[in-house]
Amino acid sequence: MLEKLEEIRRKYDEVRARLADPAFVQDHRAVRDAQKTLAEFEPIVGKIEERRRLVKELAGAREMTESLSPGDELYQMASAERAALTARLEEVEAELKVLLLPQDPNDSRNVFVEIRAGTGGEEAALFAAELFRMYERYAESRGWKVEIVDRDDTGIGGVKAITALIEGAGAYSRLKYESGVHRVQRVPDTEASGRIHTSAATVAVLPEADDVEVKVWIRPEASVSGTRWTRCTPLSYFRRE
Repeated sequence: MLEKLEEIRRKYDEVRARLADPAFVQDHRAVRDAQKTLAEFEPIVGKIEERRRLVKELAGAREMTESLSPGDELYQMASAERAALTARLEEVEAELKVLLLPQDPNDSRNVFVEIRAGTGGEEAALFAAELFRMYERYAESRGWKVEIVDRDDTGIGGVKAITALIEGAGAYSRLKYESGVHRVQRVPDTEASGRIHTSAATVAVLPEADDVEVKVWIRPEASVSGTRWTRCTPLSYFRRE
């Protein structure tokens, strides 16, 4: 495990060095990928640094206990500190083992969250709106950016459907298990007689796809089923004649 930790630390330092290079930061896509890599490594590097500190402090506490007699007051303090450091070191090493487990390759991606009102009429639309506000506030609490892509509102504050892009480190890893049908049973604001209604809304969470550059080359005189295509400028697309 120690070799793996040293390799991660070395890669982390290399990425930070590249981000400090003025020539490297001109490539926006490379910078974005590097920042995502740093975000993935930072929790592990933080634990690596804590482990190094604990090992150093534990060595000092061990040396002190070995140089003192059991009846010395400082020996009791050093022994208590040594036990606490040993326990914490075991916890940190266990946390590192979890962090080193293979992850879903999409975990670090941004996500699209789509919420649709299901059964329940206007109450379902209100429930869908409340779900979106819940995810929006959760994203804000983690410092993520929320951008509404599409929204279909109702007249009383609900939403029939809403799609949002949530940008932030680990957004997909935190939200991917929210996909599915969400149900609520309550007395809705739209109910005058006080009866309990059951309403539902569906949530879909999809990782943001990578940008893909596609180039299509067609000969200007190419014919498809007897149709002639002519290149148009300046947009460089083809129109049918």
